[in-house]
Amino acid sequence: MAIHEVRASGLEYLALATQLLQRARLADPEAGVWEAADLQWWWRTPRLSDAIDQLFWIDDEGPVASVVLTDWDRAWGCDPILAPGVSAVPLPTVWARAVEAIDSLGLEAVEVLARDDDLELRDLLASAGFVADDADRSGSTWMNAEDRPDVAAAPEGFVLVDRAQETTKPHPMRRRSGEAVEARLRQCSLYDPALDLAVEAADGEVAGYALFWFDPVTEVGMVEPMRVEDGYQRRGLAHAMLTTGADRLAKQGARRLKVGYATDVARSFYVGAGFRVTSSNTSYSWRRVAMD
Repeated sequence: MAIHEVRASGLEYLALATQLLQRARLADPEAGVWEAADLQWWWRTPRLSDAIDQLFWIDDEGPVASVVLTDWDRAWGCDPILAPGVSAVPLPTVWARAVEAIDSLGLEAVEVLARDDDLELRDLLASAGFVADDADRSGSTWMNAEDRPDVAAAPEGFVLVDRAQETTKPHPMRRRSGEAVEARLRQCSLYDPALDLAVEAADGEVAGYALFWFDPVTEVGMVEPMRVEDGYQRRGLAHAMLTTGADRLAKQGARRLKVGYATDVARSFYVGAGFRVTSSNTSYSWRRVAMD
C-alpha cells in the first residue's frame, strides 16, 4: 500500500492526529501512551504549535504515523506515533524526522514521554542525547466498563453539574486553561458537554471538576483531567465524579475505560476504584547547548 507524506496544522492536524490514534488503538488494545482524546484535550488552550506544520505518513486508509510537536511553555513535547502492526514506516525513520523538525524549528528544550517497555524508542532517545528524568514518571490504567464501581452520590452540601446543564457560568477549567477553554473544547470532535462534570459547593464555588471523553470509534472512555481543589479534598468528591463519569461513559457505549496517573496518590486512587496499571512511562528531556 502506497504511503505519502502530508503536513497539516490547526484543526486539520487535530483531525489527522485523531484518526491516527484511533487507528492505533484499534490495532492494539493497550499499546502506546496516548488516546485520540488526549490530543484533543491538549487543544484546550492556544499554543505556538497550533500554527506549525505537523508531519503525517498516510496510506490509502488514513494516517499510519506522525511526529507530533506540542508547545508546553516550559518545553516542547515531541511524540513519534505509529499505528502498531499497521504502519510500514519504521520508528527509526519517524524519529529521524522528529530530530530534523526539532533542529529546523530551533527548539531549545524538548521532552518525550516513553513507555518503560518501549526499548527501541528509549535507545533512540539515548542516542540523540535525551536524558531520563526518573522523578517524572507516570503510567496508564485500564478497566472494563462492565466492572465499573457503583455510582456514588455527591456528599451532602455539594451538587454535581455538567456543561450540558449549566452554560451560563464561566467554565471551571478556565483558571488553569484560560478563558478560551470552553470554545476550544467545543472544536473537538470527541468533546461532549454532558461528560464535562464539576462539583459545586453550596455557595456555588467550584470544588472540583473532571472531563470524560468517549471515542465511538474505539469504544474507549477516558478520564482527563480530574481535579479536586485543595480546600475540598478527602471528602469523596473525586469518587463521586469518577463513578458518575464512568457510568455515563458506559451508557454511551464505552467498553473499556482508561485513565493516566502522574503521582502515586493518583495511581492508588484509580487502582482503588478498580482500574489496573498496564504500563509505566518516563519523561526524557533534551536541552540545546548554548554556543559561545
